[in-house]
Amino acid sequence: MSGLFISFEGIDGVGKSTQADLLELWLTEQNKDVVRTLEPGGTDVGVEIRKILLHHKGDLAPRAEAALFAADRAHHVASKIRPALSEGKIVITDRYFDSSVAYQGAGRDLSRTEVRDLSLWAVGGLLPDLTVLLDLPADQARARRNTSGTEPDRLEKEKTEFFETVRSAYLDLAKAEPERFLVVDASVTVEEMQELIRKRVAGLIE
Repeated sequence: MSGLFISFEGIDGVGKSTQADLLELWLTEQNKDVVRTLEPGGTDVGVEIRKILLHHKGDLAPRAEAALFAADRAHHVASKIRPALSEGKIVITDRYFDSSVAYQGAGRDLSRTEVRDLSLWAVGGLLPDLTVLLDLPADQARARRNTSGTEPDRLEKEKTEFFETVRSAYLDLAKAEPERFLVVDASVTVEEMQELIRKRVAGLIE
């Protein structure tokens, strides 16, 4: 019995965690067995890698950054995601390999193809059944982050232009794989976004 694998993507500040929380609650209320996780940091090993990626003082070489994300993802999939899916559970992750393609492949000016190939190798080719892309212009997303009250991490401190490049890369990915992606306008209300997401997920669990 195979489960259902859902990933949430988008630039920082679009509301991924909120929408993932609401989807998890909805599925749990329907007596679905849900595993909620995130990248980087979804495992004990990942927590240590996350500290380096998001809180390291100083620069990280782009290739080193991409390799660290891939290492986190490889362990995450092997130790948490695949076992849950094999038990028929629904896995919801806040970020997956599309983040690497968009952030490191586009934002860091590495080859998108190379980063994608590295990520797919790390996860043994495992693709989400559904990738929810929350889309919002970078300046609006930054305004939301600035009012969150939390200290920005190393990536969140990047310039608006960086995030607009990443956003564009995400939209390119969605255009290339429309059957896997659900693009949601993140400028609408939280409730409106969740309604669209639940409608798509309902079609996958019926």
